This record gives sequence, C-alpha cells and structure tokens, in this order.
Amino acid sequence: MNREQLTYYKDKLNEEKKRVTGLIDQLNINEMTKYNTEVASELSFYDNHPADIATETFEVEMGRALEANEASMLGKINEALKSINQGSYGKCKKCGKDIQKERLDALPYAENCIECQNTLSTVKNFNSNQRVVEESVLKPLGYGFTHYKGDNIEFDAEDSYQAVELFNKINNIEEYYNEDDDVDEIEKISNQQYKDQLPD
Repeated sequence: MNREQLTYYKDKLNEEKKRVTGLIDQLNINEMTKYNTEVASELSFYDNHPADIATETFEVEMGRALEANEASMLGKINEALKSINQGSYGKCKKCGKDIQKERLDALPYAENCIECQNTLSTVKNFNSNQRVVEESVLKPLGYGFTHYKGDNIEFDAEDSYQAVELFNKINNIEEYYNEDDDVDEIEKISNQQYKDQLPD
C-alpha cells in the first residue's frame, strides 16, 4: 500500500474515531449510562411504579450496550491506526494476505480479509463436548401427526396438550360453558318471546 493510500485511510480512521468518541461523550452527557440519582438514592422503591423502574433500567442498559459497542469499535480503530504506524495496515491478521480495497473502504478498521472473516463467523463459539447431557435426547415436539413420516408416530404437540389437560381438571366442577347459566330469569323470558316471534 502506497503512502497516499495510507494517508487516505488514516484520515478516514481519524474521522471515524472522532465520530465514535463524540457518540460516547454524548451518551455520558445525556446520562444514558447512569441511573437517575434521585431514584437510585432512595432507601425503598415502594412508592415507585414497577413499570417506571423497569423503563429506567431498560434505558440505562440500552445506553450501556451502545457505549460498549462504540468502545469496542474505538479499540479496533486505535489498533488500525497503530498498524498504519507499524507498517502492517491492510494485512489480514489470520492469513497475512492483503485485505480487499472495497472492504477497507467500507470498514477501514477491518482486521481480516473477507474469506477469513467468513470462516471466523461460522466457527461455533462453544465446545459441543461441554453441552448438557439432556440436549442429546431432547427433540422439538411436532405439530400434528403429519409432522412425522412413516408408521412411527411419536409423542407430538397434540398428545402433550392432552397429557397436560388430564391434570387440569377440578373435581365436581362443570368445565364447559353453558350460555343459559349466566342469563337472568327475566332475560330468559324476553329471549323466548323474541324467538317465538321469528318466522319458522
């Protein structure tokens, strides 16, 4: 990469750094990352509505997530600026090849070429040997008998509903709604009179 290109990307990175730093400062000025000091200093939240406390908590957590995201981006920008000074800018950290110009134009702080980044993005973030034992035997329930092919019909969603329904019954209680149960005697008379007036 020649000096002119390095200067172009350095300016672009500095401009992006200024934007990200300004956004972090704005989050702090607007106190989006801090709890309301009046509410937080109370000994009891008894007189506060739970929804108000939940709203404030959501807003603070959202502000902190935005700040963490921007701080991460700022770290990548600083690393890219450092690599310009060291002469290693534009090289993939994984394979050592040149990062495509189009990628650097879009993400001047890119650390890897597209191929290596795609590989890194598809790698699982967990070790399958450390998963819980139950995952090997648990299967999602089907939705009706058509979900399964062949003669082997397993315990599906309909069966699970029926199994749960067995435990949902209350002794000596009629569980089915009868519309006449909720009608007063006087209303029954008027309903019957209305029905009698209808043509056959």
